[in-house]
Amino acid sequence: MGTLTSSFVMMRWELLSAVMMFFASTMNVVCRNNSRNALAFIFSGVGISMACWFVTGLLGITLSFEVSWRELWANSKDVIIYILSHTPPDWQIS
Repeated sequence: MGTLTSSFVMMRWELLSAVMMFFASTMNVVCRNNSRNALAFIFSGVGISMACWFVTGLLGITLSFEVSWRELWANSKDVIIYILSHTPPDWQIS
C-alpha cells in the first residue's frame, strides 16, 4: 500500500495531465461531431498544452517563474543574435 501511495504522489501531475489529455480528446471529438468548431479548437489547444506539460514533467523540466523564464529569455536572445550575425546581408525573404 505504501509503494502504491508513494508512486501516485510522485506521478500525480503526469497522471493529471494524461487524464486531461484524454478528456480534451474526447470533448474534441464530441464537439466536431456536433459542428461546434470553436469549442473543438479550444479543446485541441487544451490537449496540446497538456501534452507539453506531460512531456516537460517526464523530462524533469521545471517552469518556475523565477529562474527558468530569465534563462529562457537570455538563451532566446543569444540565439536570435547568433542567427542575425550569421545571416548574409543580401539574403531576402520572398
